[in-house]
Amino acid sequence: MTISSENSENSENSENSVNPTASERSRLTADEKIALTGGRDFWHLHEVPSQELPSIMVTDGPHGLRKQSSEGDHLGLNDSEPATCFPPAVGLAATWSRETAAAVGRAIAEEARSQQVSVVLGPGINIKRSPLCGRNFEYFSEDPHLTGELATAYVDGVQEQGVGTSLKHFAVNNQETDRLRVSAEVDERTLHEIYLRSFRTVVTRAQPWTVMCSYNAVGGTLASENPFLLTEVLRDQWGFEGLVVSDWGAVADRGRAVAAGLDLQMPADPAGEEDLRAGLENGTVDQAAVDRAAGLVEQLIRRSVENLSEAETEIDVEGHHQVALEAARRAIVLLQNDGILPLDVPAGGGKDPGAGGSGTGDACTGPTPLAVIGDFAATPRYQGAGSSRVNPPRLTTALDSIRSLTGTEVPFARGFEPGKDADAGLQGEAVDLARRTAEAGGTVLLFLGLGEDVESEGYDREDMELPAAQVELLEAIRQVTGRVVVLLSNGSAVRLPAAVTAAPGVLETWLLGQAGGEAVADVLFGRANPSGHLAETIPLRLEDTPSYLHFPGDHSRVRYGEGLFVGYRGFDALGTEVAYPFGHGLSYTTFELGDLAVTSGADGLDVTVTVTNTGERAGRAVVQAYVSVEGSTVTRALRELKGFGDVTLEPGASEQLSIRIPREDLQFWSVVDGTWVVETGTYAVDVGFSSRDLPLRAEVEVLGDEPTPVVDTTWTVGEVMALPAAQAVLAPLFAQMPIAEDPEMQKMIAQMPLNRLSGLGGLDRAMIQQLVDAVNAAM
Repeated sequence: MTISSENSENSENSENSVNPTASERSRLTADEKIALTGGRDFWHLHEVPSQELPSIMVTDGPHGLRKQSSEGDHLGLNDSEPATCFPPAVGLAATWSRETAAAVGRAIAEEARSQQVSVVLGPGINIKRSPLCGRNFEYFSEDPHLTGELATAYVDGVQEQGVGTSLKHFAVNNQETDRLRVSAEVDERTLHEIYLRSFRTVVTRAQPWTVMCSYNAVGGTLASENPFLLTEVLRDQWGFEGLVVSDWGAVADRGRAVAAGLDLQMPADPAGEEDLRAGLENGTVDQAAVDRAAGLVEQLIRRSVENLSEAETEIDVEGHHQVALEAARRAIVLLQNDGILPLDVPAGGGKDPGAGGSGTGDACTGPTPLAVIGDFAATPRYQGAGSSRVNPPRLTTALDSIRSLTGTEVPFARGFEPGKDADAGLQGEAVDLARRTAEAGGTVLLFLGLGEDVESEGYDREDMELPAAQVELLEAIRQVTGRVVVLLSNGSAVRLPAAVTAAPGVLETWLLGQAGGEAVADVLFGRANPSGHLAETIPLRLEDTPSYLHFPGDHSRVRYGEGLFVGYRGFDALGTEVAYPFGHGLSYTTFELGDLAVTSGADGLDVTVTVTNTGERAGRAVVQAYVSVEGSTVTRALRELKGFGDVTLEPGASEQLSIRIPREDLQFWSVVDGTWVVETGTYAVDVGFSSRDLPLRAEVEVLGDEPTPVVDTTWTVGEVMALPAAQAVLAPLFAQMPIAEDPEMQKMIAQMPLNRLSGLGGLDRAMIQQLVDAVNAAM
């Protein structure tokens, strides 16, 4: 296997080659090979002085570098060096922007190079099966297409800078409950089409330097010891060229893991070396497996050293902050707006915004037309808790940014304390401020959301409710004013009570990283036009979610009983009403679509559509293309996202947008054939702005690549008669049978396997086999 690199040569004679030959790998001693299959410590790989292989460092970094400044603790959660905190995946996904994902990746890689970090452990691309997963903030979407597209852009952005990525967590890691043991029980087609598909996209298109196996088991076998996942799928089917690293602590037995396809156990574990030696001695581990693993680790080290040797030590701190700011602006989703937004900058003076003070109105000269309420405005929730926590060099708050933008000491009331029950004093101050603001004809900006005590790596949420104290505060404020804009801060969907959905303006700000405060202010006052769209459905209630009856399982087993119908696929299949559909997002301007055209070719579908800005503000439109197959022979979702694109337009401007849908994205996994198949048929392409706002449709014929079926006697009469080639063979025979004129009997006989027809209509087994042979010959 070859790992390509733009910055390296693949010469067999070069000791610095990123693809060492077998003879070069053979120079490693047996002990050196075993050592290379495990970490030296928590964050470093083993060095091999005899081969001039230094120890390299890997570290967390899905949304910012987390390089620990001291020795790693047993969970790797010590303080880390300052690094730009970009929006976590929950926010990045809401941008629906490959460009933004790539820009974030490039910036993270630059910081990694400056810190001599070889591999960034990310991105996390597991599907959001349930809104209760405690780590959803670290994952992109409920949809594998959106996930795969954004993750590919991110990986390309990182790796083009000479830093590796670690695509995680492979695979079917969709909950934190019992995460080190739970076995995900998922059917074959759902496994490939939903939970492996985004991994397949990134691996085949971007070749991440490493893939990280997950803690959990799949089908009863730990992912770290699963040859189906690590060898058959990842390497044999997809052609993965990099190495497989374990999640930290995911390996139970290094010998079994290396034999299955794992290459690197992390962190350091002396017992793992003993397990591997024992496996070699008792024959359960082939020497070739150890050679493969050690060789791939060596390749990674050589490739990394070559790239890091050219690293710059200085980074553009302000430039990276601007990347984080633009990503945060694009991540904000305008859920609803009756015209209250964007806000006008309040008239009047006030204290210098840098003068401090949190006051409840006394700092202003006279009544203020604007008030900020909610603890998150002053103490933002800007990232998730756990191993992905970044230590930002600066952090902007919405309160400070609003004050700076308006040039006034906008009054503020805390309203609640996150993680605590309602506080009568705090609530009373907030309601009083809201009342005085209403009397002045002003607007209340109310910041609500979830605290780190609710969302974190290591445990799942118990419900999808906003804290009761916050809902109580909102209801009390709405008693004194109707001019309330609700701003939500959370890492996954929350149920929105009536008090929220009745508000004239609602912004879902997710987790926005270090520049989130500025981004919120820019969107509130129209300096940035919101263009974020939901990467996950917001249901009306938890009980409506397709996984509700099957999450999180019991006795270390979780059954994926909803099958293919995850997220919007399930809601749409049942016609379930939702609060806001997948893909939803409003703007301060309006867009219209027209001139939809879809053409089919050997490589897929080409979609073109004209987008026109019909409003009065410049804005960015995100256009989505969903595909369905009429009369499909297999169970399918009502529609599936297969393409998207964006365009920024001035008022009155139009532009033709092209969306490419590659042929592999039209495939379904055929359980019968054990492979990916494109079905012949009529494909409908619906285009619009969400999964339930699709004003345009076009249909196109697609020539599939179904394998020629081989009929046997277990096929039913109906299945055989559905084959055009079989009708000429069998129709005359069935026409002579007494049941031919009886419609009810025809329906019954259609469901009978051919081998059950023995004795009926004068057929014997030999005759049935002759008919089967004739059908196969006619195919």
